[in-house]
Amino acid sequence: MYKALVEKDSSFEGVFYAGIKTTGVFCRPTCTARKPNPENVIYFTSVNEAIEEGFRACKICNPLEMNGAAPGWIKELLKKIEDLPEERLKDENLKKLGFEPNRVRRWFKKNYNTTFISYLRTIRLGSAINKIGNGESVTQTAYTNGYESLSGFTEALKNLTGKSPGKSSATKIFSIEKIQTPLGTMYAGLIDEGLAMLEFEDRRMLQTQIKRITKSHNAVPVIQKHKLFDEVEKQLTKYFGGTLAEFSIPLILTGTEFQKRVWNELMKIPYGETICYEELAVRIGNANAMRAVASANGHNSIAIIIPCHRVIGKDGNLRGYGGKVWRKKRLLELEKNLG
Repeated sequence: MYKALVEKDSSFEGVFYAGIKTTGVFCRPTCTARKPNPENVIYFTSVNEAIEEGFRACKICNPLEMNGAAPGWIKELLKKIEDLPEERLKDENLKKLGFEPNRVRRWFKKNYNTTFISYLRTIRLGSAINKIGNGESVTQTAYTNGYESLSGFTEALKNLTGKSPGKSSATKIFSIEKIQTPLGTMYAGLIDEGLAMLEFEDRRMLQTQIKRITKSHNAVPVIQKHKLFDEVEKQLTKYFGGTLAEFSIPLILTGTEFQKRVWNELMKIPYGETICYEELAVRIGNANAMRAVASANGHNSIAIIIPCHRVIGKDGNLRGYGGKVWRKKRLLELEKNLG
């Protein structure tokens, strides 16, 4: 592994992280910083392991930032797709725009786990659903979104939403986009006028949360930018930078009435403070509901903003956290130091 570290071998990205004993930081295999002697390197298989051993993230290679952080050329392409969602982008079109088709395909498969064609298809269909919802006719929508036949458009829409175009006007779009944070990549999910999901990329229940939210709101998940996305990203950046303690983003809570009571109570816990599960149960008026309260905590789909990380065990132990316990620890440390 030391050979891979010295040679900055990108094929080892995600395979190991190198802890540098002399500086106390941990790096990606591809880090461009000066390499230490082999006896001063310790290897980890995950970011979690490195942090638990007391190593800090390297500021040069940013190991806490997932590999999916979009490079400049991809951001340019995503902007073109966002501006013209109905445009078909075949290989010859990509080349004319200055993009190498194989490189584009590899990036989408690696970072979105989907093909570039599938990504374009969902963007086009998302645009179509919005237009139908705004009163545009099915026929007009089909042809302005690049479909060569009405039957082809009808079939594509039915495969995505399970409904015919005439019934799709009631279908909402669940816009999902990535946000890079100092603790790793997060997915923001927005419906209509509010944020319905904010989860870390490696959360075990991520897919379950997406299915639950889309089913509850009669929505279709589409990887596309929402008008509130920039504000979510801006406020998260301020939070991690220590200049924002309270968020002002409109939220859409998806859960039972009991769960919503718990989540609303969580948002009353002051920045920099913690309470135990027993206290949270008392605050919602049911001291015997500790287990149900803990379960509601675990089903919170809007991490950080609904601060379930501020609830700990009565003995002071951190207990569980959907975004991993090491992140819970880092969030509490951030708030304690700046509160």
